[in-house]
Amino acid sequence: MADSTNDRCGWATNDLAVEYHDREWGVPLHDERSLFEFLILEGAQAGLSWDTILRKRQNYRTAFDNFEPEKVAAYGEKKIFELLQNEGIVRNRLKVNSAVRNARAFRSVQDELGSFDAYVWSFVDGEPVMNRWRSLSEVPASTSLSDTLSKDLKQRGFNFVGSTICYAFMQATGMVNDHVVSCFRHSEVSGKS
Repeated sequence: MADSTNDRCGWATNDLAVEYHDREWGVPLHDERSLFEFLILEGAQAGLSWDTILRKRQNYRTAFDNFEPEKVAAYGEKKIFELLQNEGIVRNRLKVNSAVRNARAFRSVQDELGSFDAYVWSFVDGEPVMNRWRSLSEVPASTSLSDTLSKDLKQRGFNFVGSTICYAFMQATGMVNDHVVSCFRHSEVSGKS
């Protein structure tokens, strides 16, 4: 890990964000449960800061049965009511209902295509898109690729999956490498030192 903040992306400005940036963000992810977790957390983040979600992440894991899609898909009104009382998560009815709906859609993709991993990574032909941004100001909030993913997810019954949310999901799960080129993680994540 780099010691200097000049060696990492400028958005990592506190200990929690630095740890997330240095260990997770942009690392190609192929674990079903973890992909589901990021899909739900990125949706929960809409309109809020990512720092807020990082601070609540462990609470989310506890509240949502460690993001096991089959468990979340089975949630009924009683569980949803319980979640809406949980101060450790974002208590927004639309977002909580979306997590359950998305779990069901996630399971449908798994049933139809074998895995969500194979499905979502097919949008980048199984390989991360290696961007070479020189500054954070160059990094887009969405792209035509995230537009396509968003549209397909919506057609499959997902919600809270607009193009900006999808692009953040793609960044988090390493489908795109959006570490700026001066960041020590850019080459580590791309496998090129």
